[in-house]
Amino acid sequence: MPVIDRQLAINIDKQQVLSHFGYGDDYEPSARITSLVNDYIENYHNLVDSSCSYVIRDIESVQENRVNIENSITLSSKVISQLLKRCEKVAIFVLTIGNHLEDMVAYLAENGLVLQATVLDAIGSGTAEQLAVFVEDRIRESVASKGFVISRRFSPGYCDWDVNQQKMIFKAMQGDTAGVRLTGGYLMLPRKSISGIIGIGSKHNNVDNYNPCKSCLAVDCLGRRV
Repeated sequence: MPVIDRQLAINIDKQQVLSHFGYGDDYEPSARITSLVNDYIENYHNLVDSSCSYVIRDIESVQENRVNIENSITLSSKVISQLLKRCEKVAIFVLTIGNHLEDMVAYLAENGLVLQATVLDAIGSGTAEQLAVFVEDRIRESVASKGFVISRRFSPGYCDWDVNQQKMIFKAMQGDTAGVRLTGGYLMLPRKSISGIIGIGSKHNNVDNYNPCKSCLAVDCLGRRV
């Protein structure tokens, strides 16, 4: 089972961090916030212990709202079914940046340093997202030699895919969950963790272009990707 290097260097987008505070490209933040963001971006890696595992499984059958994957894994979602009917295989992954950054955010907040805690939390979210992008690239490279392409990344809780499907993600990992555990309410710990799937198939089937947002009427959805 492929595992991502824990010492992986991740570049954080400063503007992405500032966007958490409502700063757009055309708005200059205060000198204090700029200095704080720059300092935390320079040193955040001391609080990150990145880890990821993924598996690639065969798709056995696809119905309208249900996908059966080898080793008795069942994904229940019309959106996911529409994706995976185009695919031959599916990559299933779990990743995390560890507990340390989250613990520091809690410490800062408890001591009244709310701005610092918010900046560091935003950097943690950006780090997890960039780690997910790295994993996508790794999977893309691993299947390219077989003539396959990959889809966008989808996680339980997205669109009609219920968050309780986390149990299927973790079942598919067969215990190698990169140090991430699942609570009874299907939340992941550490909190800065991401799990999900990536479809794998032929470019002729438009696997890489599948985007359910294009036909969805929920224009105010925070997860909208167009």
